[in-house]
Amino acid sequence: MTPAILFLEQQKVAFTLHPYECTALDDFGAHAAEQLQVPPARVFKTLLTEGEQGAVVALVPSSGKVNLKRLARAAGVKKLEMMPPAKAERLTGYKVGGISPFAQKKRLPTVLDASAPLHPFVLVSGGKRGLSLGVTADSLQTLLGAVMADIAE
Repeated sequence: MTPAILFLEQQKVAFTLHPYECTALDDFGAHAAEQLQVPPARVFKTLLTEGEQGAVVALVPSSGKVNLKRLARAAGVKKLEMMPPAKAERLTGYKVGGISPFAQKKRLPTVLDASAPLHPFVLVSGGKRGLSLGVTADSLQTLLGAVMADIAE
């Protein structure tokens, strides 16, 4: 049981568990898509960025990457860059490859890619490597207070 799962249960949100064997050392989203046999566009990775105004979480399909300029515009900040992995782990309380958008140590501004509602549900990290959670785009947006914008490329 991870903090992300506990959070979703407390919020009484419908979700599905999707465990898989994680043997990847990087590109965890693509690995999850392959292991779970789902399109990479449906597996969303949780990316941590930072700028002068603080940290911003980006949720984008594992089939692409985040456009930092569009992310900064959507978050209402001047400039963002990718956060070093060790700092992302300290800030969220999760290990890289298992960073869930839910139940992080501190609630951070979050931007969800506009492609999410194209799917009945998307998969996000469940809070550890080898565990994804299926949730609707609406649930992500509501629970995280996320802004929805075209941030993937």
